[in-house]
Amino acid sequence: MDIGIAARFFALDNAIAHRGKAQPGAVIGRLMSEFPEMRERSKEASALAAKACAEVNSMPSAEQRAEHERLAPQMPKREKAAKRTELPDLPGVEGGVVMRLAPNPSGLLHLGHTRMAILNDEYVKRYGGKLIVRMEDTNPSAIHPDAYDAIPKDLDWLGVMYDEVCFQSDRFDLYCDAAERLLEKKCAYVCTCDQEVWRTLKLKEEPCPHRGAPAKDNIALWKKMLDGNLQEGDAIMVVKTDLSHKNPAVRDFAAFRILDTAHPRTGSKYRVYPTYNFAVAVDDHLMGMTHVLRGKDHLNNTIRQEYVFDHMGWKKPVFIHYGWVSIEEAVLKKSLIKESVKDGTYSGWDDVRLGTVQALAKRGIHPGAIRQYWIDVGIKEVDITFSWDNLYAYSRELLDPVAFRYFFVADPQPMEIIGAPPLEAKVPRHPDRPEDGMRTLHSGADGVVYISGDDLSFMQPGAVIRLKDLGNVKVTAPGKAEYIGNDRSVLKSGAKIVHWLGAEREPFRVQMPDGEWREGFVEPEALSQQGKVVQFERFGFTRIEGREGYYAHR
Repeated sequence: MDIGIAARFFALDNAIAHRGKAQPGAVIGRLMSEFPEMRERSKEASALAAKACAEVNSMPSAEQRAEHERLAPQMPKREKAAKRTELPDLPGVEGGVVMRLAPNPSGLLHLGHTRMAILNDEYVKRYGGKLIVRMEDTNPSAIHPDAYDAIPKDLDWLGVMYDEVCFQSDRFDLYCDAAERLLEKKCAYVCTCDQEVWRTLKLKEEPCPHRGAPAKDNIALWKKMLDGNLQEGDAIMVVKTDLSHKNPAVRDFAAFRILDTAHPRTGSKYRVYPTYNFAVAVDDHLMGMTHVLRGKDHLNNTIRQEYVFDHMGWKKPVFIHYGWVSIEEAVLKKSLIKESVKDGTYSGWDDVRLGTVQALAKRGIHPGAIRQYWIDVGIKEVDITFSWDNLYAYSRELLDPVAFRYFFVADPQPMEIIGAPPLEAKVPRHPDRPEDGMRTLHSGADGVVYISGDDLSFMQPGAVIRLKDLGNVKVTAPGKAEYIGNDRSVLKSGAKIVHWLGAEREPFRVQMPDGEWREGFVEPEALSQQGKVVQFERFGFTRIEGREGYYAHR
Protein backbone atom coordinates (compact mmCIF):
# COMPACT_ATOMS: atom_id res chain seq x y z
CA MET A 1 0.00 0.00 0.00
CA ASP A 2 1.03 3.66 -0.38
CA ILE A 3 3.37 4.55 2.50
CA GLY A 4 2.41 8.22 2.28
CA ILE A 5 -1.25 7.36 2.85
CA ALA A 6 -0.24 5.09 5.72
CA ALA A 7 1.76 7.92 7.32
CA ARG A 8 -1.26 10.20 7.05
CA PHE A 9 -3.53 7.57 8.62
CA PHE A 10 -1.07 6.95 11.47
CA ALA A 11 -0.86 10.72 12.06
CA LEU A 12 -4.66 10.93 12.16
CA ASP A 13 -4.81 7.99 14.56
CA ASN A 14 -2.28 9.63 16.87
CA ALA A 15 -3.93 13.04 16.65
CA ILE A 16 -7.35 11.69 17.61
CA ALA A 17 -5.84 10.12 20.72
CA HIS A 18 -3.97 13.33 21.66
CA ARG A 19 -6.46 16.17 21.35
CA GLY A 20 -5.81 16.81 17.68
CA LYS A 21 -2.00 17.00 17.79
CA ALA A 22 -0.04 14.16 16.22
CA GLN A 23 3.54 13.48 17.31
CA PRO A 24 6.08 12.68 14.54
CA GLY A 25 7.96 10.23 16.78
CA ALA A 26 4.87 8.06 17.19
CA VAL A 27 4.22 8.09 13.44
CA ILE A 28 7.85 7.15 12.67
CA GLY A 29 7.64 4.21 15.10
CA ARG A 30 4.41 3.01 13.52
CA LEU A 31 5.84 3.29 9.99
CA MET A 32 8.89 1.25 10.93
CA SER A 33 6.72 -1.31 12.69
CA GLU A 34 4.28 -1.74 9.79
CA PHE A 35 6.87 -1.34 7.01
CA PRO A 36 10.15 -2.97 8.17
CA GLU A 37 11.92 -1.74 5.03
CA MET A 38 11.60 1.81 6.37
CA ARG A 39 14.08 0.98 9.12
CA GLU A 40 16.80 1.34 6.51
CA ARG A 41 15.26 4.60 5.24
CA SER A 42 14.95 6.54 8.47
CA LYS A 43 15.35 9.95 6.82
CA GLU A 44 12.49 9.21 4.45
CA ALA A 45 10.34 7.97 7.34
CA SER A 46 11.09 11.13 9.32
CA ALA A 47 10.17 13.34 6.37
CA LEU A 48 6.91 11.47 5.73
CA ALA A 49 5.97 11.66 9.41
CA ALA A 50 6.77 15.36 9.68
CA LYS A 51 4.73 16.18 6.57
CA ALA A 52 1.75 14.07 7.66
CA CYS A 53 1.73 15.51 11.17
CA ALA A 54 1.94 19.09 9.93
CA GLU A 55 -1.01 18.56 7.60
CA VAL A 56 -3.11 16.66 10.13
CA ASN A 57 -2.43 19.10 12.96
CA SER A 58 -3.82 21.94 10.86
CA MET A 59 -7.18 20.16 10.44
CA PRO A 60 -10.20 20.64 12.73
CA SER A 61 -10.86 17.61 14.94
CA ALA A 62 -14.09 16.74 13.11
CA GLU A 63 -12.25 16.70 9.80
CA GLN A 64 -9.52 14.51 11.33
CA ARG A 65 -12.10 11.96 12.46
CA ALA A 66 -13.92 12.02 9.13
CA GLU A 67 -10.72 11.41 7.15
CA HIS A 68 -9.63 8.73 9.63
CA GLU A 69 -12.86 6.85 8.93
CA ARG A 70 -12.42 7.36 5.17
CA LEU A 71 -8.87 5.98 5.14
CA ALA A 72 -9.46 3.12 7.61
CA PRO A 73 -10.78 0.63 4.99
CA GLN A 74 -7.58 1.11 2.97
CA MET A 75 -5.36 0.07 5.86
CA PRO A 76 -4.25 -3.55 5.99
CA LYS A 77 -5.73 -5.47 8.87
CA ARG A 78 -3.20 -5.49 11.67
CA GLU A 79 -2.57 -8.51 13.80
CA LYS A 80 -3.87 -7.95 17.30
CA ALA A 81 -0.33 -8.13 18.56
CA ALA A 82 3.13 -8.80 17.25
CA LYS A 83 4.31 -12.35 16.81
CA ARG A 84 4.88 -13.99 20.17
CA THR A 85 8.41 -14.84 21.17
CA GLU A 86 9.98 -16.59 24.13
CA LEU A 87 12.91 -15.51 26.22
CA PRO A 88 16.15 -17.32 25.37
CA ASP A 89 17.51 -19.86 27.83
CA LEU A 90 20.04 -18.81 30.44
CA PRO A 91 23.34 -20.65 30.99
CA GLY A 92 24.16 -22.30 34.29
CA VAL A 93 20.64 -22.84 35.59
CA GLU A 94 21.08 -26.35 37.00
CA GLY A 95 19.41 -26.48 40.39
CA GLY A 96 17.45 -23.29 39.87
CA VAL A 97 18.36 -19.62 39.99
CA VAL A 98 18.60 -16.82 42.52
CA MET A 99 17.88 -13.41 40.99
CA ARG A 100 17.06 -9.96 42.24
CA LEU A 101 15.12 -6.80 41.59
CA ALA A 102 17.14 -3.88 42.87
CA PRO A 103 15.10 -0.68 42.81
CA ASN A 104 16.47 2.57 44.19
CA PRO A 105 13.71 4.07 46.39
CA SER A 106 14.49 7.57 45.15
CA GLY A 107 11.08 7.47 43.51
CA LEU A 108 8.38 5.12 42.31
CA LEU A 109 8.78 2.59 39.52
CA HIS A 110 8.32 3.72 35.93
CA LEU A 111 7.92 1.89 32.63
CA GLY A 112 11.67 1.47 32.18
CA HIS A 113 11.94 -0.36 35.51
CA THR A 114 9.27 -2.85 34.51
CA ARG A 115 11.65 -4.50 32.07
CA MET A 116 14.00 -5.48 34.89
CA ALA A 117 11.08 -6.71 36.98
CA ILE A 118 9.39 -8.76 34.27
CA LEU A 119 12.52 -10.43 32.88
CA ASN A 120 13.77 -11.57 36.29
CA ASP A 121 10.30 -12.77 37.25
CA GLU A 122 9.94 -14.76 34.04
CA TYR A 123 13.26 -16.54 34.47
CA VAL A 124 12.68 -17.44 38.12
CA LYS A 125 9.28 -18.85 37.17
CA ARG A 126 10.88 -20.85 34.35
CA TYR A 127 13.76 -22.35 36.29
CA GLY A 128 12.55 -22.26 39.86
CA GLY A 129 14.47 -20.67 42.69
CA LYS A 130 14.24 -17.34 44.46
CA LEU A 131 13.52 -13.74 43.50
CA ILE A 132 14.60 -11.07 46.00
CA VAL A 133 13.53 -7.43 46.02
CA ARG A 134 16.49 -5.46 47.34
CA MET A 135 15.91 -1.79 48.15
CA GLU A 136 19.20 -0.12 47.29
CA ASP A 137 18.94 2.80 49.69
CA THR A 138 22.55 3.74 50.45
CA ASN A 139 22.16 7.38 49.36
CA PRO A 140 20.09 8.96 52.15
CA SER A 141 19.65 12.35 50.47
CA ALA A 142 17.97 10.84 47.40
CA ILE A 143 15.41 8.61 49.11
CA HIS A 144 11.69 9.20 48.58
CA PRO A 145 10.20 7.52 51.70
CA ASP A 146 6.86 6.74 50.04
CA ALA A 147 8.71 4.51 47.59
CA TYR A 148 9.35 1.86 50.26
CA ASP A 149 5.66 0.93 50.34
CA ALA A 150 4.80 1.89 46.77
CA ILE A 151 7.40 -0.26 44.98
CA PRO A 152 6.12 -3.63 46.27
CA LYS A 153 2.57 -2.56 45.37
CA ASP A 154 3.71 -1.71 41.85
CA LEU A 155 5.37 -5.13 41.57
CA ASP A 156 2.20 -6.80 42.81
CA TRP A 157 0.18 -5.00 40.13
CA LEU A 158 2.63 -6.23 37.50
CA GLY A 159 2.14 -9.80 38.72
CA VAL A 160 5.76 -10.20 39.86
CA MET A 161 6.14 -13.05 42.39
CA TYR A 162 9.00 -12.16 44.74
CA ASP A 163 10.09 -14.15 47.79
CA GLU A 164 11.32 -11.42 50.11
CA VAL A 165 12.01 -7.70 50.41
CA CYS A 166 15.23 -6.54 52.05
CA PHE A 167 16.89 -3.17 52.59
CA GLN A 168 20.53 -2.32 52.13
CA SER A 169 20.19 0.18 54.98
CA ASP A 170 19.78 -2.84 57.30
CA ARG A 171 23.02 -4.42 56.09
CA PHE A 172 25.70 -1.79 56.77
CA ASP A 173 27.53 -4.01 59.27
CA LEU A 174 27.99 -6.63 56.54
CA TYR A 175 29.46 -4.07 54.18
CA CYS A 176 31.82 -2.80 56.87
CA ASP A 177 33.06 -6.32 57.57
CA ALA A 178 33.79 -6.84 53.87
CA ALA A 179 35.55 -3.48 53.69
CA GLU A 180 37.87 -4.37 56.56
CA ARG A 181 38.76 -7.67 54.91
CA LEU A 182 39.69 -5.82 51.70
CA LEU A 183 41.87 -3.40 53.67
CA GLU A 184 43.61 -6.32 55.38
CA LYS A 185 44.25 -7.92 51.96
CA LYS A 186 45.68 -4.58 50.70
CA CYS A 187 43.02 -4.58 47.98
CA ALA A 188 41.63 -1.28 49.24
CA TYR A 189 42.86 1.86 50.95
CA VAL A 190 41.59 4.96 52.74
CA CYS A 191 42.31 8.19 50.87
CA THR A 192 42.39 11.56 52.64
CA CYS A 193 43.38 13.53 49.55
CA ASP A 194 41.22 16.32 48.26
CA GLN A 195 38.70 14.56 46.04
CA GLU A 196 39.60 16.57 42.96
CA VAL A 197 43.26 15.71 43.46
CA TRP A 198 42.36 12.01 43.70
CA ARG A 199 40.29 12.18 40.50
CA THR A 200 43.01 14.05 38.64
CA LEU A 201 45.61 11.46 39.60
CA LYS A 202 43.31 8.69 38.31
CA LEU A 203 42.95 10.44 34.97
CA LYS A 204 46.76 10.55 34.76
CA GLU A 205 46.90 6.82 35.68
CA GLU A 206 48.87 7.75 38.81
CA PRO A 207 48.29 6.43 42.35
CA CYS A 208 47.34 8.67 45.22
CA PRO A 209 49.89 8.76 48.11
CA HIS A 210 47.71 6.47 50.28
CA ARG A 211 47.35 3.67 47.75
CA GLY A 212 50.54 1.90 48.79
CA ALA A 213 50.24 2.51 52.54
CA PRO A 214 50.55 -0.48 54.90
CA ALA A 215 47.31 -2.28 55.72
CA LYS A 216 47.57 -1.29 59.39
CA ASP A 217 47.65 2.41 58.48
CA ASN A 218 44.63 2.08 56.23
CA ILE A 219 42.72 0.15 58.90
CA ALA A 220 43.55 2.86 61.44
CA LEU A 221 42.14 5.52 59.13
CA TRP A 222 39.09 3.30 58.52
CA LYS A 223 38.48 3.12 62.26
CA LYS A 224 38.64 6.91 62.44
CA MET A 225 35.98 7.10 59.71
CA LEU A 226 33.74 4.75 61.69
CA ASP A 227 34.42 6.39 65.07
CA GLY A 228 33.49 9.88 63.88
CA ASN A 229 37.03 11.28 64.13
CA LEU A 230 36.93 12.27 60.46
CA GLN A 231 34.34 14.60 58.98
CA GLU A 232 32.33 14.47 55.77
CA GLY A 233 34.71 14.98 52.86
CA ASP A 234 37.83 14.17 54.90
CA ALA A 235 38.24 10.60 53.65
CA ILE A 236 36.89 7.85 51.41
CA MET A 237 37.61 4.14 51.29
CA VAL A 238 38.68 3.06 47.81
CA VAL A 239 38.77 -0.34 46.10
CA LYS A 240 41.88 -0.93 44.02
CA THR A 241 41.37 -1.79 40.37
CA ASP A 242 43.71 -1.21 37.40
CA LEU A 243 45.03 2.34 37.23
CA SER A 244 46.00 1.78 33.60
CA HIS A 245 42.54 0.59 32.57
CA LYS A 246 41.54 2.23 29.29
CA ASN A 247 38.33 3.49 30.88
CA PRO A 248 39.05 6.07 33.61
CA ALA A 249 35.65 5.32 35.18
CA VAL A 250 36.88 1.83 36.06
CA ARG A 251 40.10 2.91 37.75
CA ASP A 252 40.04 2.79 41.58
CA PHE A 253 36.50 3.49 42.77
CA ALA A 254 35.12 4.83 46.04
CA ALA A 255 33.51 2.16 48.21
CA PHE A 256 32.61 4.22 51.34
CA ARG A 257 32.13 7.89 52.12
CA ILE A 258 31.19 9.90 55.19
CA LEU A 259 27.73 11.48 55.11
CA ASP A 260 26.11 13.55 57.83
CA THR A 261 22.66 13.25 56.21
CA ALA A 262 20.12 11.40 58.34
CA HIS A 263 18.67 8.28 56.71
CA PRO A 264 14.85 7.94 56.49
CA ARG A 265 15.01 4.43 57.96
CA THR A 266 18.05 4.45 60.25
CA GLY A 267 18.30 8.10 61.22
CA SER A 268 21.80 9.02 62.40
CA LYS A 269 22.85 5.48 63.31
CA TYR A 270 25.49 5.47 60.55
CA ARG A 271 27.79 8.13 59.15
CA VAL A 272 29.86 5.94 56.85
CA TYR A 273 27.82 4.83 53.83
CA PRO A 274 28.73 2.27 51.16
CA THR A 275 28.56 3.32 47.54
CA TYR A 276 26.30 1.59 45.05
CA ASN A 277 28.95 -0.63 43.46
CA PHE A 278 30.42 -1.89 46.70
CA ALA A 279 27.10 -2.69 48.39
CA VAL A 280 25.78 -4.42 45.27
CA ALA A 281 28.85 -6.64 44.92
CA VAL A 282 28.73 -7.71 48.58
CA ASP A 283 25.00 -8.37 48.47
CA ASP A 284 25.10 -10.30 45.22
CA HIS A 285 27.65 -12.62 46.83
CA LEU A 286 26.01 -12.97 50.25
CA MET A 287 22.55 -13.48 48.75
CA GLY A 288 23.89 -16.13 46.37
CA MET A 289 22.89 -14.45 43.10
CA THR A 290 23.35 -16.82 40.18
CA HIS A 291 22.37 -14.40 37.38
CA VAL A 292 22.26 -10.63 37.12
CA LEU A 293 20.23 -9.04 34.32
CA ARG A 294 20.90 -5.37 33.68
CA GLY A 295 21.10 -2.79 30.90
CA LYS A 296 24.23 -1.98 28.94
CA ASP A 297 24.47 1.29 30.87
CA HIS A 298 25.68 -0.86 33.79
CA LEU A 299 28.68 -2.31 31.94
CA ASN A 300 31.16 -0.15 33.86
CA ASN A 301 29.43 -1.01 37.12
CA THR A 302 29.77 -4.70 36.34
CA ILE A 303 33.51 -4.31 35.79
CA ARG A 304 33.91 -2.46 39.10
CA GLN A 305 31.90 -5.07 40.97
CA GLU A 306 33.89 -7.92 39.43
CA TYR A 307 37.02 -6.46 41.04
CA VAL A 308 35.38 -6.91 44.46
CA PHE A 309 34.51 -10.53 43.61
CA ASP A 310 38.04 -11.21 42.42
CA HIS A 311 39.69 -9.55 45.44
CA MET A 312 37.53 -11.61 47.82
CA GLY A 313 37.82 -14.86 45.88
CA TRP A 314 34.07 -15.09 45.38
CA LYS A 315 32.33 -16.91 42.55
CA LYS A 316 30.77 -14.39 40.20
CA PRO A 317 27.19 -14.58 38.98
CA VAL A 318 26.41 -14.70 35.28
CA PHE A 319 26.13 -11.10 34.12
CA ILE A 320 23.84 -10.41 31.16
CA HIS A 321 23.51 -6.93 29.70
CA TYR A 322 20.61 -6.04 27.43
CA GLY A 323 20.28 -3.10 25.07
CA TRP A 324 19.10 0.39 25.88
CA VAL A 325 15.44 1.24 25.28
CA SER A 326 14.54 4.81 24.40
CA ILE A 327 11.05 5.58 25.67
CA GLU A 328 9.69 8.65 23.93
CA GLU A 329 6.53 10.58 24.87
CA ALA A 330 6.94 9.71 28.55
CA VAL A 331 8.24 11.55 31.61
CA LEU A 332 10.44 9.06 33.49
CA LYS A 333 13.14 10.99 35.34
CA LYS A 334 12.42 10.50 39.03
CA SER A 335 14.04 13.72 40.25
CA LEU A 336 12.01 15.75 37.75
CA ILE A 337 8.79 13.98 38.68
CA LYS A 338 9.47 14.50 42.38
CA GLU A 339 9.96 18.24 41.94
CA SER A 340 7.03 18.57 39.54
CA VAL A 341 4.69 16.80 41.96
CA LYS A 342 5.93 19.03 44.75
CA ASP A 343 5.30 22.26 42.81
CA GLY A 344 1.91 21.10 41.54
CA THR A 345 2.83 20.63 37.88
CA TYR A 346 1.67 17.02 38.23
CA SER A 347 -1.16 15.90 40.49
CA GLY A 348 0.90 13.00 41.85
CA TRP A 349 3.02 10.05 40.80
CA ASP A 350 -0.07 8.62 39.13
CA ASP A 351 -0.63 11.67 36.90
CA VAL A 352 -1.65 10.24 33.51
CA ARG A 353 0.98 12.33 31.71
CA LEU A 354 3.74 10.35 33.41
CA GLY A 355 5.33 7.03 32.53
CA THR A 356 5.15 5.64 36.08
CA VAL A 357 3.63 2.27 36.85
CA GLN A 358 0.98 4.03 38.93
CA ALA A 359 0.04 6.20 35.94
CA LEU A 360 -0.21 3.19 33.62
CA ALA A 361 -2.40 1.39 36.17
CA LYS A 362 -4.60 4.46 36.60
CA ARG A 363 -5.17 4.65 32.85
CA GLY A 364 -6.17 1.00 32.70
CA ILE A 365 -3.25 -0.36 30.68
CA HIS A 366 -3.36 -4.12 31.20
CA PRO A 367 -0.30 -5.29 33.19
CA GLY A 368 -0.15 -8.41 31.03
CA ALA A 369 0.56 -6.16 28.04
CA ILE A 370 3.66 -4.77 29.73
CA ARG A 371 4.84 -8.30 30.48
CA GLN A 372 4.33 -9.50 26.91
CA TYR A 373 6.06 -6.44 25.51
CA TRP A 374 9.26 -7.07 27.47
CA ILE A 375 9.18 -10.80 26.73
CA ASP A 376 9.06 -9.98 23.03
CA VAL A 377 11.91 -7.48 23.35
CA GLY A 378 13.88 -10.04 25.35
CA ILE A 379 17.50 -9.63 26.45
CA LYS A 380 19.06 -8.74 23.11
CA GLU A 381 21.98 -6.30 23.20
CA VAL A 382 20.59 -4.14 20.40
CA ASP A 383 19.21 -0.71 21.35
CA ILE A 384 15.58 -0.05 20.42
CA THR A 385 12.89 2.62 20.63
CA PHE A 386 9.89 1.70 22.74
CA SER A 387 6.67 1.29 20.71
CA TRP A 388 3.56 2.56 22.45
CA ASP A 389 1.50 1.21 19.56
CA ASN A 390 2.73 -2.32 20.27
CA LEU A 391 2.04 -1.96 24.00
CA TYR A 392 -1.48 -0.73 23.23
CA ALA A 393 -1.99 -3.63 20.82
CA TYR A 394 -1.12 -6.12 23.55
CA SER A 395 -3.35 -4.32 26.04
CA ARG A 396 -6.22 -4.18 23.54
CA GLU A 397 -5.88 -7.90 22.90
CA LEU A 398 -6.23 -8.61 26.63
CA LEU A 399 -8.99 -6.08 27.36
CA ASP A 400 -11.15 -6.59 24.30
CA PRO A 401 -12.54 -10.01 25.33
CA VAL A 402 -13.59 -8.82 28.80
CA ALA A 403 -14.35 -5.09 28.67
CA PHE A 404 -18.05 -4.16 28.60
CA ARG A 405 -19.12 -1.75 25.86
CA TYR A 406 -20.84 1.55 26.60
CA PHE A 407 -21.69 4.83 24.90
CA PHE A 408 -19.83 7.99 25.85
CA VAL A 409 -20.73 11.24 24.11
CA ALA A 410 -18.00 13.89 24.37
CA ASP A 411 -18.91 17.56 24.02
CA PRO A 412 -22.61 16.57 23.84
CA GLN A 413 -24.89 18.55 21.52
CA PRO A 414 -28.69 18.10 21.28
CA MET A 415 -30.31 16.76 18.15
CA GLU A 416 -34.10 16.84 17.85
CA ILE A 417 -35.57 13.87 15.98
CA ILE A 418 -38.77 14.90 14.22
CA GLY A 419 -41.54 12.43 13.47
CA ALA A 420 -40.22 9.59 15.57
CA PRO A 421 -42.16 7.43 18.02
CA PRO A 422 -40.45 6.72 21.38
CA LEU A 423 -37.39 4.75 20.35
CA GLU A 424 -35.66 1.95 22.24
CA ALA A 425 -32.30 0.32 21.64
CA LYS A 426 -31.18 -2.98 23.10
CA VAL A 427 -27.41 -3.21 23.02
CA PRO A 428 -25.21 -6.12 24.15
CA ARG A 429 -22.81 -5.45 26.99
CA HIS A 430 -20.29 -7.41 24.99
CA PRO A 431 -20.79 -8.33 21.32
CA ASP A 432 -19.12 -11.74 21.69
CA ARG A 433 -20.65 -12.79 25.01
CA PRO A 434 -24.44 -12.96 24.88
CA GLU A 435 -24.42 -14.44 28.39
CA ASP A 436 -23.52 -10.96 29.71
CA GLY A 437 -26.94 -9.71 28.69
CA MET A 438 -28.25 -6.53 27.13
CA ARG A 439 -28.56 -2.94 28.19
CA THR A 440 -31.54 -0.80 27.17
CA LEU A 441 -31.40 2.81 26.04
CA HIS A 442 -34.20 5.18 24.98
CA SER A 443 -34.49 8.36 23.02
CA GLY A 444 -35.55 11.36 25.06
CA ALA A 445 -39.26 11.91 25.76
CA ASP A 446 -39.03 15.15 23.81
CA GLY A 447 -37.43 13.39 20.85
CA VAL A 448 -34.01 14.77 21.69
CA VAL A 449 -30.81 12.74 21.69
CA TYR A 450 -27.28 13.95 22.37
CA ILE A 451 -24.43 13.36 19.99
CA SER A 452 -20.83 14.51 20.16
CA GLY A 453 -19.89 17.93 18.92
CA ASP A 454 -17.37 16.32 16.56
CA ASP A 455 -20.10 14.22 14.94
CA LEU A 456 -22.57 17.09 14.75
CA SER A 457 -20.06 19.30 12.96
CA PHE A 458 -19.98 17.13 9.81
CA MET A 459 -23.74 16.51 9.60
CA GLN A 460 -24.82 18.57 6.63
CA PRO A 461 -28.53 18.89 5.65
CA GLY A 462 -29.52 15.86 3.63
CA ALA A 463 -27.00 13.51 5.27
CA VAL A 464 -28.34 10.15 6.40
CA ILE A 465 -27.09 9.05 9.82
CA ARG A 466 -27.41 5.73 11.62
CA LEU A 467 -27.90 6.27 15.37
CA LYS A 468 -26.28 3.08 16.58
CA ASP A 469 -28.85 0.37 17.43
CA LEU A 470 -31.64 2.98 17.50
CA GLY A 471 -32.59 3.96 13.96
CA ASN A 472 -31.88 6.15 10.95
CA VAL A 473 -32.32 9.89 10.61
CA LYS A 474 -31.92 12.41 7.81
CA VAL A 475 -30.42 15.74 8.82
CA THR A 476 -32.75 18.64 7.99
CA ALA A 477 -30.96 21.50 9.72
CA PRO A 478 -28.24 22.01 12.35
CA GLY A 479 -29.36 20.08 15.43
CA LYS A 480 -32.49 18.70 13.74
CA ALA A 481 -33.19 15.46 11.87
CA GLU A 482 -36.10 13.50 10.47
CA TYR A 483 -36.69 9.90 11.53
CA ILE A 484 -36.63 7.61 8.46
CA GLY A 485 -36.94 4.13 9.98
CA ASN A 486 -34.61 1.36 11.11
CA ASP A 487 -33.42 -0.23 7.87
CA ARG A 488 -29.77 -1.23 8.40
CA SER A 489 -29.12 -1.28 4.66
CA VAL A 490 -28.46 2.48 4.78
CA LEU A 491 -24.96 1.55 5.89
CA LYS A 492 -24.30 0.10 2.44
CA SER A 493 -25.11 3.53 0.99
CA GLY A 494 -22.44 5.20 3.11
CA ALA A 495 -24.47 6.31 6.13
CA LYS A 496 -22.21 6.97 9.12
CA ILE A 497 -22.77 5.30 12.48
CA VAL A 498 -23.05 7.81 15.32
CA HIS A 499 -23.20 7.14 19.04
CA TRP A 500 -25.79 8.96 21.09
CA LEU A 501 -27.47 9.16 24.47
CA GLY A 502 -31.04 10.06 25.26
CA ALA A 503 -33.16 9.58 28.36
CA GLU A 504 -30.49 7.56 30.18
CA ARG A 505 -27.41 9.75 30.60
CA GLU A 506 -25.11 10.95 33.34
CA PRO A 507 -22.46 13.69 33.30
CA PHE A 508 -18.99 12.23 32.95
CA ARG A 509 -15.53 13.27 31.91
CA VAL A 510 -12.47 11.43 30.61
CA GLN A 511 -8.87 12.48 31.12
CA MET A 512 -6.69 11.92 28.06
CA PRO A 513 -2.98 10.92 28.22
CA ASP A 514 -1.95 14.54 27.68
CA GLY A 515 -3.88 15.57 30.82
CA GLU A 516 -6.77 17.27 29.01
CA TRP A 517 -10.34 16.41 29.99
CA ARG A 518 -13.17 15.48 27.61
CA GLU A 519 -16.53 16.42 29.14
CA GLY A 520 -19.71 14.61 28.16
CA PHE A 521 -22.47 12.15 28.98
CA VAL A 522 -22.20 8.44 29.71
CA GLU A 523 -24.64 5.59 30.14
CA PRO A 524 -25.60 5.31 33.83
CA GLU A 525 -24.72 1.62 33.91
CA ALA A 526 -21.10 2.44 33.09
CA LEU A 527 -20.80 4.03 36.54
CA SER A 528 -21.28 0.57 38.07
CA GLN A 529 -17.93 -0.53 36.59
CA GLN A 530 -15.84 1.21 39.22
CA GLY A 531 -12.15 0.37 38.97
CA LYS A 532 -12.70 -1.57 35.74
CA VAL A 533 -11.80 -0.83 32.16
CA VAL A 534 -14.68 -0.47 29.71
CA GLN A 535 -14.70 0.31 26.02
CA PHE A 536 -16.45 3.50 25.05
CA GLU A 537 -17.41 2.69 21.48
CA ARG A 538 -15.71 4.80 18.82
CA PHE A 539 -13.76 6.49 21.62
CA GLY A 540 -11.45 4.06 23.38
CA PHE A 541 -10.75 1.87 26.40
CA THR A 542 -11.22 3.82 29.61
CA ARG A 543 -10.86 3.01 33.30
CA ILE A 544 -13.79 4.14 35.46
CA GLU A 545 -13.21 5.91 38.76
CA GLY A 546 -16.15 7.76 40.30
CA ARG A 547 -17.70 10.04 37.69
CA GLU A 548 -14.42 10.23 35.84
CA GLY A 549 -12.55 7.99 33.49
CA TYR A 550 -8.93 7.68 32.42
CA TYR A 551 -8.18 6.97 28.79
CA ALA A 552 -6.01 3.94 28.05
CA HIS A 553 -5.91 3.65 24.27
CA ARG A 554 -8.10 3.06 21.25
